[in-house]
Amino acid sequence: MVHLRIVVPSHQTQHALDLLEHTPSVANLIFLERAAQRPEGDVILCDVAREDASVIVSDLRELEIDREGSISLEDIDSQISAAAVAAEKAAHGMPTDAVVWEEVESRTSENVELSGSFLAFMVVATLIAGVGILTDQIILIIGAMVVGPEFGPLAGLCVALVHKRGDLVKRSLTALAVGFPLAILASFLVTLVYDGTGLIPESFSQDGHPFTEFISQPDHFTAVVAALAGVAGVLSLTSAKSGALVGVLISVTTIPAAANIGVAAALGDDEVWGSAAQLAINLGAIVTAGVAVLFVQRRLYVRRRRAHLGDAAREAAGLPLGHSRREGSVTYKRPDEI
Repeated sequence: MVHLRIVVPSHQTQHALDLLEHTPSVANLIFLERAAQRPEGDVILCDVAREDASVIVSDLRELEIDREGSISLEDIDSQISAAAVAAEKAAHGMPTDAVVWEEVESRTSENVELSGSFLAFMVVATLIAGVGILTDQIILIIGAMVVGPEFGPLAGLCVALVHKRGDLVKRSLTALAVGFPLAILASFLVTLVYDGTGLIPESFSQDGHPFTEFISQPDHFTAVVAALAGVAGVLSLTSAKSGALVGVLISVTTIPAAANIGVAAALGDDEVWGSAAQLAINLGAIVTAGVAVLFVQRRLYVRRRRAHLGDAAREAAGLPLGHSRREGSVTYKRPDEI
């Protein structure tokens, strides 16, 4: 279930209440008259089955509530309620498969910012991977995978491409375009320091690190693994599962490759080109697979949204049947088309 807190202007309150009261997948509906101060209005609280959360929010946005008031969403971890069970049964599909698109957009928008902490994590993860390469320690490579934060901008880019949001594309690409070169530069400079101070193990050889040599040797499995990582990442994002394992999957072909570019360049080894190819192939495959998964999920949502447009709850709320009246919606129709 998803909990909604709606601050609604008084002239739209009855419409919103009618919509929610006539929707079988809504439960625990509460109305607080004149409870909101900024913006002024009434407050409506309710729980909605996760499968119908986005379609209900779309209806509320048609009432201009997001512009004149606010709509907040919060996942409910556990709830003891017969009404909630009935609401979930009334919704079609499985909660674990449902995508709350507002939640996905919010989460990705927060994780694509080019912040100091993002750059710090990129540098730290790459330096850890660099030490793992120099010592041929796979456990350090795994540690770097966990620390790597690049899944945020990659997921943001996938969402932006599917939703055709140029602003999010720009922010995601900026984070990646600054983060990876900075991390590679840090790996290069630190490796020079290691080499100059004699910290590089005497046993290290560019031709003799079997546990980590896969980083600079892309093959036909490279794109396959990266694509699978992209699929896993997007599914984790849209199903609200933990992103910890996903971070490992995404980083397995990105952070270590970026680290090896810096290490190989500092030591004058031609592995730099293999690592660069590894990084480029995997970034492309991850984004391609992620966009494909999101596109399919989005089409399923659009089909569900179109079916919902004929629901009696919309008529009770004074919304048109068969189409959206909100410009920009996938189901919007101009007045001359109605």
